[in-house]
Amino acid sequence: MHKDELIQLHTLLCQMKNYFEGQTEGNPNRFADYAAYGVSPQHIHKSKSQHKKAVFLLGKELAELVMVEGEGPSSARVVERFSRLAAKAGGEFIEPRREMGILVH
Repeated sequence: MHKDELIQLHTLLCQMKNYFEGQTEGNPNRFADYAAYGVSPQHIHKSKSQHKKAVFLLGKELAELVMVEGEGPSSARVVERFSRLAAKAGGEFIEPRREMGILVH
């Protein structure tokens, strides 16, 4: 997948996130891992691999939100798979929100 396609996917997932945030106001930390990573679709200067990790983190948190506990082993596997992909992708990245030792806002 090309970087521009990945950013488009990232944008679509963020639109889903915004929708669910409007529907479920009870938990402000629902997307904490994604927010802590600090890469959004507007950050087009970020690397492809950083957007890839952001997509996996957001996918994991969206899956946790829509998967009802007790749905069966397949629902837990989706969340687990996104978690593993995000962790695997994590080895390719600069520590979140830092570049060359400088905190990025």
